[in-house]
Amino acid sequence: MLATLVLNAQLAYKGFSPANMDVSVKPCQDFFDYAVGGWAKRTTIPAEYEGYGVDQEIDTRTHQILREIMEAAAVAKAAPGSEAQQVGDFYASGTDEAGIEQLGLSPLGPLLARIGDVKDAASLASVLADLHRMGAFAGFSFSVEQDDKESSRYSMMLGQGGLGLPDRDYYLKDDAKSKELLAAYRAHVARMLGLAGFDAKDADRVLALETRLARASMTRVELRDPNAIYHAMTPIQLRSAAPGFPVELYLKTLGVPTPDHYVVRQPAFLAELGCMMQELPADQWRVYLRWTLLRGAATALPKAFDQETFAFYGTRLQGTTAQHPRWKRVMFAADHGLGEALGKLYVQRAFPASSKAKVLEMVENLRTALKVRIGGLDWMSPPTKAKAQQKLAAMRVKIGYPDVWRDYARLQIRRQAYVLNLLETRRFEFQRRLDYLGKPIDRNEWDMTPQTNNAYYSPTMNEIVFPAGILQPPYFDASADDAVNYGNIGATIGHEMTHGFDDEGRQYDADGNLKSWWTAEDEKAYNVRSELVAKQFDAYEPLPGLHLNGHLTLGENIADLGGLKISWDAWKLSQKGKVPVGKIEGFTPEQRFFLGYAETWRTLTREEATRMRTVTDPHSPAKFRVNGPLSNLPEFFEAFGCKDGDPMKRSEQARPAIW
Repeated sequence: MLATLVLNAQLAYKGFSPANMDVSVKPCQDFFDYAVGGWAKRTTIPAEYEGYGVDQEIDTRTHQILREIMEAAAVAKAAPGSEAQQVGDFYASGTDEAGIEQLGLSPLGPLLARIGDVKDAASLASVLADLHRMGAFAGFSFSVEQDDKESSRYSMMLGQGGLGLPDRDYYLKDDAKSKELLAAYRAHVARMLGLAGFDAKDADRVLALETRLARASMTRVELRDPNAIYHAMTPIQLRSAAPGFPVELYLKTLGVPTPDHYVVRQPAFLAELGCMMQELPADQWRVYLRWTLLRGAATALPKAFDQETFAFYGTRLQGTTAQHPRWKRVMFAADHGLGEALGKLYVQRAFPASSKAKVLEMVENLRTALKVRIGGLDWMSPPTKAKAQQKLAAMRVKIGYPDVWRDYARLQIRRQAYVLNLLETRRFEFQRRLDYLGKPIDRNEWDMTPQTNNAYYSPTMNEIVFPAGILQPPYFDASADDAVNYGNIGATIGHEMTHGFDDEGRQYDADGNLKSWWTAEDEKAYNVRSELVAKQFDAYEPLPGLHLNGHLTLGENIADLGGLKISWDAWKLSQKGKVPVGKIEGFTPEQRFFLGYAETWRTLTREEATRMRTVTDPHSPAKFRVNGPLSNLPEFFEAFGCKDGDPMKRSEQARPAIW
């Protein structure tokens, strides 16, 4: 008994805080408000954020460490080519506001001159390649990625892109709010062109060109079907499908040979782009290219460009009223452009080896729990179960930071114009990906930096990845109560595992190939269950009259539900042979599991950002990521005594049950 009391005292306030709760709300009425409503009532979103919560609190700690690293590197005399030299010189150039003002647009002079040379489709293709190399993806998207259907090779990917607004729907919807926003965007483009010394009236021509691209683009729901965006084409087939699109000239400028095949994401889009390249006058393309370059470089240009960009993309689109301080904006750019150089310095200070070992133990408990769940499914046949178990067993795990760090030797960062350093990081990354062509898959590569407060599942790699940045309180605390840790980071690990079996991920096999491994009957049974998830979330309204798109958010909602289920099982498995932990602050371990999960989503979001995310984001708002899955879980009903008819206890026939 004494040992249990001491343990309880040590675990108090680890992973969730009773002070964040609003006990005037009944848990079976609205668990989100019950679990974190007290915090929500006393919290105001800071002016620089479109939303604020757990992530921003964690980021504040991480960002302070990164700031100290960058500031120290900026004054140190580090060896040329070292991580410290690159980070330091990048930071110094980015915070030299006087120098940025003095240089004006002169660093962009050569690129603007190249744009001025556009006279026909051939010269346009060449300039598009130059801009893409610098991270300004005008017209369309191009990348070198792991092939979805041949995961042992890299392929060139071609697809839709080139829009200045976050989604095609912003150009095409005709309701009053959409028209108002489109008018604001047109005014923003005009002001940016005017600041650069160009004719502001040309904003109409930019908008006309982008609207035509938008009409040819697939919707975000359509993009969620991996087979719908995979079209392997030989060069001859691509010329036939998009005869006006001079891809060979584009590749010649990049200095790479024509491949044996491309992966074309949206053939109809490239066909329309080809028509546009042949039909639209060169001067209209030049205006659009100038705008795209300015938009992509604005944060590294003089203050007038930076502020105008924030006024539209920050305030108008997301509701933020103040920019992040300069040091933080430069830090974001450094994280994006030379993230592993910065990350190598970060993990030396902030990520103990003991944390990695604890998380790996949790991962294996979760893998075991999912294995048992798959084995017990009554709707899946033995052949499909065997394939699912094979995929789960093959799923790789990356925790904390890469085993092999990225080599930045060819990245030329100097004490020069900040915009040139920014464009150099983009050129380096573009070339790094190009160099993958013809080489074996790099299975040591990470798609997130070590300091990132996030995680992901890669279907082509069949792996889950958890950077050091997310493995800190309240998401994870090695000294915290197991119930809370499994409710927090455990459910997140389970979420990423379940992505391997969500409506998209399930279409990839154990080797990461987009290849059906389901029987027709099992696939039909899965789709029936997933439609229940879509229907549930279609009914939610984050704002009055604004409904979620249950099919856009389907994969994330499936992963939330599955992640909670397998994390619960893994937590129970982890307690075998351990001294039972009783109530802490009056809450049972079962209740703490769900309170810990709710703490993960303690977030407030501005109305403007909510409206934008409802159109663009495959993730549901925080409130529904709590109340949605929990209202389907008998374990939750039992923990909090929810009765039939309570809002947090959905009827049995309405509850989706997949994994």
